[in-house]
Order: sequence, then C-alpha cells, then structure tokens
Amino acid sequence: MAELQEIVEYLDDYLDVDGIRDYPGAHNGLQVENRSPVERVSGATDACQATIEAAAVAGSQLLIVHHGLFWGEVWPAVGATYRRLRALIDADMAVYSAHLPLDIHPEVGNNVLLARALDLDVEGRFGELRDADGFGVWATADLPRVELAERIGRVCGGPPLVIEGGPTHVRRIGIVTGGGASLIRQAHAAGLDTFLTGEGSHHTFHEATELGINVLYAGHYATETLGVKALARQTAERFGLEWEFVDYPTNL
Repeated sequence: MAELQEIVEYLDDYLDVDGIRDYPGAHNGLQVENRSPVERVSGATDACQATIEAAAVAGSQLLIVHHGLFWGEVWPAVGATYRRLRALIDADMAVYSAHLPLDIHPEVGNNVLLARALDLDVEGRFGELRDADGFGVWATADLPRVELAERIGRVCGGPPLVIEGGPTHVRRIGIVTGGGASLIRQAHAAGLDTFLTGEGSHHTFHEATELGINVLYAGHYATETLGVKALARQTAERFGLEWEFVDYPTNL
C-alpha cells in the first residue's frame, strides 16, 4: 500500500501539472482526497457515476481519470454532482485528474500512445494549444488513406469518419486526441496531409476540403483511453499496487 500524498506528489511532478496551462477550471491534480492508504488503483477516461461505482465495487482507493469532476463554473453539490461525491465519500476513494498534461506527455500521453498503437513512428511535434507549443505529434507514413482508416478502426473499435480533403495516399499524419479539430489549420500549416483526432464541428468539413487535408474523426472517448490506462498501470507498478481500467465507452 502507499499513502495518497506520496502518489499525488509523484503524479504532479511526472505530469508537470503546474507547468502546463489547461482550460479554465480543469483542475488538474487531486480533486477529491480520502483517508485510507491506497492499495488498489482504477483508471478511467471519465469521472462519471458509472466509473466511480465500478471502481468502488473493485475496492479501489484511488481513481485516476483524464476527464475530471470539475470544469469551469462552480456546480452546487446537488443532483448528479452530489451523487458522484457521495459515492466517492462512501467508498473513501480519491480522484486524481490529468487532462492536457496527459494528452501531451511524451511517454504516457494519449497522442504518442495512439501513434504507437497505429504502428506509426513519431517524428516530431506540431501545433499550439493553451500556450503548450508542440501539443500534437506527427509521423511519416506510406500507406493508402483507406488502409490508415482500417488501422484506426481496429485500434479504436470502429471505423472513423473520414473527410477526404487530402491525397488518397498518406505521407505525413498529425495526431491530437479528443476534441482536437481546432488544430486542423495548424496541421496543414505544418505540412501534414492527414490529421487524426476524436471529434469536430460541422464546419470542419469545409475547412478540411478547402485546405486540402484529410481529417479522420475516430471518437473522443476511443482516442483517449490509452493514456490514462498507461498512467494507472505505471502508477500501480511504481507503488506496488493492484490496478484495473474501467472501460465505459460513450461512442462519441
């Protein structure tokens, strides 16, 4: 077992949570504390009622997530917010959240791990988000666009939505997991012919086709499971704890 504060200090330093600017109110780091030593860790993409309850049933004292409990505005502890907090307190379970610091991390980051899962060798970084320069990763490739889409489908559990704005043969592909469509123009400016992310708005169809870049949407959830899974595993191994990943897909 390990003390919660010791784990939190390690994660804060490893992920550089103080050095990476996130969206207002994202609250990276410890979001809910507990009283007991940690013997078991659960990882999940989202801190929602279902993952909290599943981690409690598994007997975890710490839930590590990518999307935390708090985002911007202050929510009264009523309704769904109360039920989540009550379940955590009843289980004496802490919550640690890592959003953009986990996306960008060079070892357990969502971006780099998705590239690796697609058998792509990362050549460098591109793009800026929330003052983080080099937020996305890019890799060289030599494969038909249709083959890339098939590979993404196998890794992410379903075929991506493909905007065929660029060449039919992929040479340079950029990756920003989750809701990274705001970086399409930056991907094009970096000389990439293809851009993979989780989801995007309607207008990005025209943006991609007019710029001449392929855009593939593979799902916000599906592109953001690898990082938190790797982080939970690494944390458990470092401190000699048991661990599990709570898979709760949203199909979005």
